[in-house]
Amino acid sequence: MAAIDVAGYVAELKDHSVDHGFHVHDERHFVETYSLRQVWEVDLHPEDGCGGPLDLHLALDVDPRVLLSFEDALIGLGDEEEPPDDFHFPLTFTWALPPLPPLPQGPDLLRLAIDLAGIGQMELPLEVSAIDSFASATDAPERRLNIVARRPVSLSRVLKGEELLCDVFDRCATVSHFLLESAEKWLD
Repeated sequence: MAAIDVAGYVAELKDHSVDHGFHVHDERHFVETYSLRQVWEVDLHPEDGCGGPLDLHLALDVDPRVLLSFEDALIGLGDEEEPPDDFHFPLTFTWALPPLPPLPQGPDLLRLAIDLAGIGQMELPLEVSAIDSFASATDAPERRLNIVARRPVSLSRVLKGEELLCDVFDRCATVSHFLLESAEKWLD
């Protein structure tokens, strides 16, 4: 029997995201047959942003070697001992905006990165990137924005039921609302 119910934890994350004002659209679970590595993906967005231009994608990457090492560390512990906080799964939040036409009021990436750094702060560092694509050589470019945040999930805190990520979901909601408001200006 596994020490941590990963599927149960993902279900808790989905429920907790709803408590923080998100709407869950889809969930996927992938298992790599060779290594048994798993990825849990959840598509969500703020409730008031249904049908809007913003997508938020949450992904939990489960490395079986980390999980087995954590279980091995638990076996050697006594009843009163705390599990070590040396084992983590990466949790990634990815915001994506659809292709934006080349508008004069389009986003300045440096300004956007500075604004988002103030929202995410140290608890949720955010990376801003953009891809300009050309449908053909004579077409104007279209820009697609991506914002990524990475957060380690502590297996010892998951085991104790303490890794609910309230602050992270609050910051994700603030980032989502900021992007929704900004997208209105960028798309007008």
